[in-house]
Amino acid sequence: MVHTRPLTVAAFAPFGDVLDTSGQPDRIINQGLCGRYHDRARLEFGPDGRAGVSLFDAQPRKLPLVLDMVERHPDGSQTFIPMTQHPFLVIVTLDMNGVPGSPLAFVTAPGQAINFHRGTWHGVLTPLFAPGLFAVVDRIGDTRNLQEYRFETPWMITGPI
Repeated sequence: MVHTRPLTVAAFAPFGDVLDTSGQPDRIINQGLCGRYHDRARLEFGPDGRAGVSLFDAQPRKLPLVLDMVERHPDGSQTFIPMTQHPFLVIVTLDMNGVPGSPLAFVTAPGQAINFHRGTWHGVLTPLFAPGLFAVVDRIGDTRNLQEYRFETPWMITGPI
């Protein structure tokens, strides 16, 4: 069983980047009316890809959740930016010699987005509330950039302890 925890920069660092507006802005722009939180994600698109922006409209899920599959993208990073203030579930695992290890589950705070580093095993997009509308920045290219792994024994993802 895997219990969810709040998403923090430190806890998520092995898997990717947390995009948020914590701390002071890096720059003040637009005639002093806008704080710019600069360069919050390391985007990677491999030698044969380019950046693309897509919109995803995912059905919300509820906890507890059965996790039987994770995926990764070996040729590029993948950024999920919610288009609402609702939290969403983020599931990740470390790579253990080409297969995923034990999962970790995070719940975002309103206003947080995430960027999975290239090759990070992760669960599918899992909004917890409708609408599940996200802007997604990821690799667009002709080669297949998806690997899926099905667990022999599914994991149960539950709320916090």
